[in-house]
Amino acid sequence: MDIIEALLQVVEKGKKTARGILDRDYENQVIQQMLIPPKASNRRETTEEKWINQLYQGDNLIIMEKLLEEGYREKLDLIYIDPPFLTNANYKGRIVVENRDAKETLEYFAYRDTWERGFASYLEMIYIRLYLLRELLSPKGTIYVHLDYRAVHYVKILMDEIFGRENFLNEVIWAYKSGGTSNRYFSRKHDNILVYSKTKDYIFNPQLEKSYNRGLKPYGFKGVEEFEDEIGWYTLVKLRDVWQIDMVGRTAKERVGYDTQKPEKLLERIILTSSNEDSVVGDFFAGSGTTGVVAEKHNRRWIMVDKGGLSLTTINKRLIDNQSKTYCIYNTDISSLNKGKLYIKHVDIIKKEELHIQLDKYYIDIEKIDMNNKYKQKVMEILLNDSLALIDFIGIDMDYDGETPIIHWKDYRRGDKLSIESKIKLKRDSFRPGQKIFIKSIDIFGLQSDIVLEIAQERVIIY
Repeated sequence: MDIIEALLQVVEKGKKTARGILDRDYENQVIQQMLIPPKASNRRETTEEKWINQLYQGDNLIIMEKLLEEGYREKLDLIYIDPPFLTNANYKGRIVVENRDAKETLEYFAYRDTWERGFASYLEMIYIRLYLLRELLSPKGTIYVHLDYRAVHYVKILMDEIFGRENFLNEVIWAYKSGGTSNRYFSRKHDNILVYSKTKDYIFNPQLEKSYNRGLKPYGFKGVEEFEDEIGWYTLVKLRDVWQIDMVGRTAKERVGYDTQKPEKLLERIILTSSNEDSVVGDFFAGSGTTGVVAEKHNRRWIMVDKGGLSLTTINKRLIDNQSKTYCIYNTDISSLNKGKLYIKHVDIIKKEELHIQLDKYYIDIEKIDMNNKYKQKVMEILLNDSLALIDFIGIDMDYDGETPIIHWKDYRRGDKLSIESKIKLKRDSFRPGQKIFIKSIDIFGLQSDIVLEIAQERVIIY
């Protein structure tokens, strides 16, 4: 099919689908899984907060529909999305785990960027989401769509149709250094970011960058302020539309091991430019969670969505490491919950003030994991040798009320600590009969397990 003809069909079909979503009653169920407050917050402070940041695991189309239903229409001042690039590749997650005294690297399927129905199906996916995102964007809002040479020119046509050509602001070029060159074409070392507003009255806070003088020497012009650094003399000018920012390299401190992780400096420029303090920032292809992390650092509120289990585990730990404000984790896929099974060996109460929990083992059906047989065999070995090594995060609510668990105690794997503790000691003034304790575990694949304990007169009941 001719690409122009295909674009016309994409717009016609995509608009019909998007309008159908806007017109129908919302029916999907979204499970509120847990609230994770900073250490200093107590239960009352957590539940009384006016705004709680939101992390969703699931189909972003379902979440967009949910947010529109719940009153978020025209509430987001900034939307940044980093959707699939039409690479026609499947991406893998790589996890280092302990296997007895050795370390194993496991690879498993993380997400697909393949399109069985071809280019048109990719564009249709993008169109429907952009149409709904425009509904979520505030009148003073801006949307940044991060792509590369494969699809950017076609997506710009779709965005012209949805947002209006008159609301196109910039095509930002993010230039970077990376490995790989070609003898048949210029080395591709940049991404394209399309920037559109919703109206002419949009937030724009000009940012400054260094502009080095010719010859790196001072000009001495009257009224021009000049500076000098280790490179040479420069002035400060308003940001241009070509940004030279390093990728997240192997030795970068911010690296979290997610293949398509974007640098904080890139998102910082976007967030500082196109939002104000207390603005709501949305990212519906959240990946490694850079948008939320940077928004948090600059006193913005955030909503992040991603479908993958690797994204969930990466973002959750990254937010905890950055001591983020209270956030809530939601899930749109009920069938994905409790796919793992954590077992407890025994629980002891010491003088009514300490609860000692001894974890026993962890079980998953390895056939449910999308990975090749080589790595399945390694996982089987770990399940036999030390199955708890597969647990990535464990969180506990010591005052569980049967509603959304509020996780204050937590333990998780990180670079210098590849296993959680199997012996857990919880302290408080008193553990009383009838009190419930909720235990949430998330494994390295993003699969989850819930356990509820109840304090009885002389024992602890495990549900």
